[in-house]
Amino acid sequence: MSTLRFHAVKESFDRGPLKIDFKERRSAIFGSKVFNEMAMRQYLTKEACNSVMDANRFGFKIDRTIADHIAAGMKEWAISKGATHYTHWFQPLTGATAEKHDAFFEPVGGGVAIEKFDGGQLVQQEPDASSFPHGGIRNTFEARGYTAWDPTSPAFIYETTLCIPTVFVAYTGEALDYKTPLLRALQAVDNAAVAVCKYFDKNVRKVNASLGWEQEYFLVDSGLVASRPDIVLTGRTLLGHSAAKGQQLDDHYFGTIPNRAMAYMRDLENECMLLGIPVKTRHNEVAPNQFELAPIFDEANLAVDHNSLLMDVMSKVAERHHFKVLFHEKPFKGVNGSGKHNNWSLGTDTGVNLLSPGKTPMSNLQFLTFFINTIKAVHDNEELLRAAVASASNDHRLGANEAPPAIMSVFIGQQLSSVLNELENVTDGKLSPAEKTDLKLNVVGKIPEILLDNTDRNRTSPFAFTGNKFEFRAVGSKANCANPMTVLNTIVAKQLMDFKEEVDVLIEKKKLKKDEAIFNVLREYIKISKSILFEGNGYSEAWEKEAKKRKLSNNKTTPEALKVKVSPKVLELFENLGVMNKIESQARYEIEMEDYIHRIQIEGRVLGDIARNHVVPTAVRYQNRLIENVKGLKEIFGTEFKELAKEQLNLIKEISSHIESINSNVTKMIQVRKEANKIEKVDKKAMAYCNTVKPLFDEIRYHCDKLELLVDDELWPLTKYRELLFVK
Repeated sequence: MSTLRFHAVKESFDRGPLKIDFKERRSAIFGSKVFNEMAMRQYLTKEACNSVMDANRFGFKIDRTIADHIAAGMKEWAISKGATHYTHWFQPLTGATAEKHDAFFEPVGGGVAIEKFDGGQLVQQEPDASSFPHGGIRNTFEARGYTAWDPTSPAFIYETTLCIPTVFVAYTGEALDYKTPLLRALQAVDNAAVAVCKYFDKNVRKVNASLGWEQEYFLVDSGLVASRPDIVLTGRTLLGHSAAKGQQLDDHYFGTIPNRAMAYMRDLENECMLLGIPVKTRHNEVAPNQFELAPIFDEANLAVDHNSLLMDVMSKVAERHHFKVLFHEKPFKGVNGSGKHNNWSLGTDTGVNLLSPGKTPMSNLQFLTFFINTIKAVHDNEELLRAAVASASNDHRLGANEAPPAIMSVFIGQQLSSVLNELENVTDGKLSPAEKTDLKLNVVGKIPEILLDNTDRNRTSPFAFTGNKFEFRAVGSKANCANPMTVLNTIVAKQLMDFKEEVDVLIEKKKLKKDEAIFNVLREYIKISKSILFEGNGYSEAWEKEAKKRKLSNNKTTPEALKVKVSPKVLELFENLGVMNKIESQARYEIEMEDYIHRIQIEGRVLGDIARNHVVPTAVRYQNRLIENVKGLKEIFGTEFKELAKEQLNLIKEISSHIESINSNVTKMIQVRKEANKIEKVDKKAMAYCNTVKPLFDEIRYHCDKLELLVDDELWPLTKYRELLFVK
């Protein structure tokens, strides 16, 4: 194994950057493998093209006869681009994408074949759904599940396959994927936001949620990864002592991008251009060998699809460059983990960003309405928002090395906090003309000026306002964005519905004018939501104590965090808004709990194997060398050897002590794992894995890492942190 390590290191040093030479402008190739509006106008009839566009913009259904025309045009376009197969591309609850490729080719007899693809094949498929997570929605022997075309996300060609984005549902209609609830949540926030927008602009017909994600990742040589069984099987290092140098010099962040990494990024960005993924930013992140890329924001459903596709493309392109992309939130102990910040906003079909101030007091009042309602939604549902980012891998990241803590809070900056403080003092009921004027000119009217200088940011805030959007920073790098986006859009939709109801009551029953009613409701929301606002250091013990006083949840582990998903309040929330029924919500809870159990179980097995079959035998080999050395000293120096071999004897004892601790803790871990496996209820089983199995990982790791410092480097079998993080 040590031979493999040194071979991998040498091979890594010998690699150079691949030559990447693209002559065409990016603007010329952008979206050339996407069945976008330009392609549709070329390959579809006007009626078929308008049908797709209306389905995209207004949610209209596509007639089956029109679907045949669309399929024919899509097929011709795909074949002209070199496609030979098609697939319904969907996002099951595995966290990855799924696809089953079928050829356009079809024999028609007499030794003749044609390319066939009709509306039925476009609109709906029936894949074998037996092996996908379902949380008890259907029995394993009932393999039927349906994929159905989502026309709001355009088809694309990857390699030689036409990929058609689809939803995935059970035979009984329940959602078995991430996309279906997201689409429902986006519809809910659209309806609720349009209704509120009517207070300010009667012309608004549609509101779209937008998303701009920031994908962080580690890039490690594939040979080095292959020499680490823990990274191969779990995506992270389960043991390994920190390198003498980590990120303490702050010399990697925004530094010069290494040559091999730059070649990879250029290759990746070219693929993204072809697939219509509008990536714009690339840079070194804080930790060694950590990077980030980010696109221009897009409509939320499309942005989620783009991120899921991007993660697949990143891994495939990395193979060409002999890299492995690590998406795990905390692949290396002691340095920054990776997140996927979700920048979220709402925009109207009239071109207005509802979370950006305007030029008039009325447009600024509209901004404050959506701004304060979002804060209120987070306040009322902070525990659910925490659950939306819960996973076994993200548990390692939250609360460590610049990542947000597990306590949800909202950061808005001192200037906007001052605005809310002034609005809190608005008179109850009707406002005097003088107070109205003062509010509009001196409070609401000054918001653009305030935001111009409001550039302070809090890296420890899980949910921060950053000028014209909210940045949900607690999302993990491996996560499917659909999960947090479904929750965020649902809670904001519910809050906007409540807001409109309260305002209408004040207008109709209290006879207040529209702006008076809005100010009155917003005033109460500010008072209620104060406890969720926090400007300070999220890592401090003082904040934990303060958060407890404010009655904010602090669910540090996934089993704790997920429980809220099956609370009566949350089940009712999703069901009333038509996002998920109780069966779907409970199924997702079961799936996420089982996923947590399986990941901890796998990590435990891998750690036990490495500790006993790699670390301990290596330590024994080194110990035997020391013993031979001591024997030699005794033969030469006789009774004086004890003084001369004092350090060797201490090392032998120290190694024995660590070996004993490793073996005893691995034995204990296996035993508590067996006991946990006997538990039938998924919630109790997850808690057992969390509280009895997982804590032993740190014990085992501690002694393995100590041995790494003691054992001869030439014998150590596992690639070390200094090699994983600093071989470029």
